[in-house]
Amino acid sequence: MKQTPITEQQLAAWSKECYHAADARQVATLALSKTDLNDAAYNSKGAFAMRQKFSVEIPTLPVTNQEHSGRCWLFAATNVLRERIAKQLNLKQFELSQSYLAFWDKFERANYFLESIIQTADLPTDDRTVAFILNTGVHDGGQWDMFANIVRKYGVVPKDVYDETFQSRNTRSMNHVLNRNLKVCAAKLRRMVAKGAAEEAIQAEKAAMLGRIYAFLCSCYTEPPKAFDFEYVDKDQGYHIEKGMTPQSFCEKYVGDLLEKTVSVIHAPTQDKPYHKTFTIKMLGNVVGGRPVKHLNLPMDEFKQAIIAQLQAGKVVWFGSDVGKYGEREAGIWDDQCFNMELLTGLELKMSKEDSLNYWFAAMNHAMVITGVNLAEGKPTRWKIENSWGDQKGEKGYYICSDSWFDAYVFQAAVEAEYLGDLAALAAQPPIELAPWDPMGTLAE
Repeated sequence: MKQTPITEQQLAAWSKECYHAADARQVATLALSKTDLNDAAYNSKGAFAMRQKFSVEIPTLPVTNQEHSGRCWLFAATNVLRERIAKQLNLKQFELSQSYLAFWDKFERANYFLESIIQTADLPTDDRTVAFILNTGVHDGGQWDMFANIVRKYGVVPKDVYDETFQSRNTRSMNHVLNRNLKVCAAKLRRMVAKGAAEEAIQAEKAAMLGRIYAFLCSCYTEPPKAFDFEYVDKDQGYHIEKGMTPQSFCEKYVGDLLEKTVSVIHAPTQDKPYHKTFTIKMLGNVVGGRPVKHLNLPMDEFKQAIIAQLQAGKVVWFGSDVGKYGEREAGIWDDQCFNMELLTGLELKMSKEDSLNYWFAAMNHAMVITGVNLAEGKPTRWKIENSWGDQKGEKGYYICSDSWFDAYVFQAAVEAEYLGDLAALAAQPPIELAPWDPMGTLAE
């Protein structure tokens, strides 16, 4: 098709007709001269409907704070687990160690990265898969099945057994140094493969690399505990101690089989992902030898029905969404009806969820916990959300989203199989493999 340049006549017409003759553009110019776009587009009438009142609401513990890190998926997942443990032990406050899981995720993901580099060593560095591996590297984000893989292998520990350090709270510099090292390692391993080095020599070099990475991570987090004494005081001020526990024995006793009976469900209304089929993403993982990421794609009504059933049973739900759209963080609201960006800008901005995924406008980038829902005649109108950004915003760190925002920007949830009903059997299907860069492979941070 012939290319068409912009002409002087067109510029003159657009200036006169689209800008100067349009009162709305003049008002917008005044508003936007000293105001953020989101603030100027904010519709307070829509926000009035976002009340923190719910027909189904689960009492939960105080919010947590991931601080300057992208560990939301770990915070959300441990927040799900801690509610079960706190209920068992009659606790008023309790946290699991996110740092413990982050340490092992980083270490295992470094091995996953190096193995991926070895597997693709015969491809040029500008091959799309190799470029994807190199550009992704090791960072903070993740998905539910990646959390499950770490817990299955390494267990969990209470936060007071393995607390935060400066590096665990502020991961940017640590991640930068680690990824620089991994690129050095990648270049070295690829050269070894190109020169025909024996597999034993390549694996020996990789082991030496991992030893240095382990030591670096220990410097950043301190070395993870192999055993500990579990001490706690319950709501009745009763002191308890369980001596000589390991992360694995603690997990076995207090988490049990929760991970085994939890299914990752997604809502991806794109042509390449039929409903009621399962999907995995190539090169997406953190534990070599662990279970692959696996999602069951459901229509939105079935997706919501499973979540609501779990909430009605008194159990909170891990979920992933795109929080960069239509959010008012001070009030703790996500609602597409609270903003009229089209009126403010004069631009065409409405997009279907299918187009949002296909054209990379929206995808999961943050994980949180659903703790309540308001139902009107059996249909949800708004959802209560436990975030991990501290307690200074929203309702002491608890947020709210409208059901229309949920439809557009929620992509994944982890629900127990029993709340899927007959759909649970579908999760056993062999998954269809998607490309590494598929939108369903994006990681929550």
